[in-house]
Amino acid sequence: MTEPTAAPAERDRRSWLAAAPAVLMMAWGGNQFTPLLLLYRKVEGYSALQVDLFFGAYIIGLIPGFLIAGSLSDRFGRKPLMVVSVALSVAAAVVLALGSASPTAMMIGRLLSGVSVAVAMVVGTTWIRELSTGTVPPAVTARRASLTITAGFLLGAVAAGVLAQWAPWPTITPYVVQLVLTSVAAVALARGVETAGDRSHPQGREHERRPLVDVVIAPEHRRRFFTVVVPMAPWVFAAPALAFAVSPAIVVERLGGLEIAFAALLTLVSLTVGFLIQPSVPRIAARVGGASGSVGLGLLAIGTLLVAANVAVQSPLVACAAGVLLGGAYGVCMLTGLVEVQAMAGGRNLAGLTGLYYALTYIGFALPAILSALAPTFGMLPLLVAVAVLACGCAALVAFGVRRTR
Repeated sequence: MTEPTAAPAERDRRSWLAAAPAVLMMAWGGNQFTPLLLLYRKVEGYSALQVDLFFGAYIIGLIPGFLIAGSLSDRFGRKPLMVVSVALSVAAAVVLALGSASPTAMMIGRLLSGVSVAVAMVVGTTWIRELSTGTVPPAVTARRASLTITAGFLLGAVAAGVLAQWAPWPTITPYVVQLVLTSVAAVALARGVETAGDRSHPQGREHERRPLVDVVIAPEHRRRFFTVVVPMAPWVFAAPALAFAVSPAIVVERLGGLEIAFAALLTLVSLTVGFLIQPSVPRIAARVGGASGSVGLGLLAIGTLLVAANVAVQSPLVACAAGVLLGGAYGVCMLTGLVEVQAMAGGRNLAGLTGLYYALTYIGFALPAILSALAPTFGMLPLLVAVAVLACGCAALVAFGVRRTR
């Protein structure tokens, strides 16, 4: 059962801060694994294929979580689902900390982490927006949710990279830090006000049940969804994946054994830019007639070309410069998509459509694996140029979609 629901007028401006720490820590736990991949290959001797399988387990947990978490939270409440997310994150951290030498344990831990992150990204960000409704302008509610997720991704990867490079017990210490901070977030979560009731049980429809996967797009929004959101969404995480998965591999011979720290640095650079640019996205959209997604994809194309040039140069500084552009692309595209989906849902199935959007964004994380598989045949430089051209094509499609659906 859900707790009594508070109307917007009964919430204060700080209500969203009860949910935000838990959402941040779930994102922290999901993304801290990124710089640790190099550590596990060095310390535990895992192959590239095994590391890819660990990431595959994470995706297996993410996708169904994205699609059903929203509907489950409509039925049972935002807060109970976030409690489950925190519990899964704690379990994942314990399994990964104690089972780093076991491929099976790593797969299980990453699967649990994927489900936890999916719930936080769908239910937690929806809860933040609902707790903010009526206290700030609508554009700010989406930005709060996006910035919280971005901050978690950023801080988790940077902290784990620093601890893995220089702290004792590098396969355990990052998870200990995560568990301590998650316990603090859980205390804040306990004070959260339930909001699902006024969404899922409107007056006179208390017993209506929605489908478990509620991602229906209203007919008047479908054209915009398929011409604006769909072409842009996979690039949201393709951008940071290029920054801190592809770029470090290109310059690894220039890093003098500091590849884990450098991967964390690129994460810091790209996600910090992504974090800082998001408050400016409404102004960018106003200047380009609403096509801010095209601006983000343009930044991605330029950043990808810089990564391509670095195949020949192999400069850590060029990798950092590319990270700035790719981080900007991530921030602009992430927030643009959330604002679009929020407008399309209109409160009817906000969590469900948010989950669908996030599922589309995570397709982009497959890009490094695709590039690695094709590079021996075609070469990394031509492939990166092709990626930049494809991003430009999607930017044009998004601009066209915005104009046709105003």
